[in-house]
Amino acid sequence: MKSMPFDLPLFPEAASTMAERVDALYWFLVITTAVMSILIFVAIAFLAVRYRQGTRVNRADPPHHSIPVEIVWSVIPLAVFLFIFVWGARIYYDNTYPPDDALQIFVVGKQWMWKIQHLDGKREINELHIPVGRPIRLTMTSEDVIHDFFIPAFRVKNDVLPGRYTSLWFEATKTGEYHLFCAEYCGTRHSAMTGRVVVMEPAAFQDWLAGGVSGEPMEATGGRLFQQFNCNTCHKRGGRGPLLTGIYGTAVRLKDGRSVLADEGYLRESIIDPTARLTAGYQAVMPTFKGQLSETQVLQLIAYIKSLGIAEETKAE
Repeated sequence: MKSMPFDLPLFPEAASTMAERVDALYWFLVITTAVMSILIFVAIAFLAVRYRQGTRVNRADPPHHSIPVEIVWSVIPLAVFLFIFVWGARIYYDNTYPPDDALQIFVVGKQWMWKIQHLDGKREINELHIPVGRPIRLTMTSEDVIHDFFIPAFRVKNDVLPGRYTSLWFEATKTGEYHLFCAEYCGTRHSAMTGRVVVMEPAAFQDWLAGGVSGEPMEATGGRLFQQFNCNTCHKRGGRGPLLTGIYGTAVRLKDGRSVLADEGYLRESIIDPTARLTAGYQAVMPTFKGQLSETQVLQLIAYIKSLGIAEETKAE
């Protein structure tokens, strides 16, 4: 038999720690649905033949209800649905919260490309190089419209939104190259917004990071931007703005009495729209940097602010 000119598998290869778990739940849903559908159609066919017009069956005084039957068809489906809910909720939870030691990489979606930057400054377009066996956390945003970062082999996807950060994490289990797609219609060239994920052995990944053209670390670039826009005059030693050293990951008291977590989203909003959530004890004197900084530069500033806390912790030890 002549072989096909292309490979058309039913499912993409499962190449992450989450992929087989997602597939198992999917196949359970498919099989459960198929079994119930077959049972229902068999029952319909049997009753249609058994009680068709003209058959000699007793139709006198038919039962109106049966408590045991009603209990069975209520309790069994409820148990199955609760089982599916708990199973799916567990996968959702594990797929939402990355491990603390995950390698952080930043992604910016733009019509029609993926711009990716590693913490050490290495940049990629429509390619993502990662080590095998290491949790990876992506912090993502968009410069224009809604995109969706989708890696079928890893069974992970998430919207990439303008004006806010979303995240995605995974851990590859096999080396190789895998497809990367945008799974949200984003314009006339949406179908061309593709790329590849290259999974490498850890040693090969480190060699890749060290080779070729590599920029300065994101925190170093962010530090230069911090000086360039005179952020240090208010935030470095305290003054008209809150001290930023060690602020990342802490609770910030707002002027209206609420407390918020100083995560990437809060830091971004404070740069782009500083009057949205004012810190308690400070006035609305900081200018907005909306339109002055690209999304990549905002990420670099955030990387620098995060490094301030890390530096202080290191000194304390």
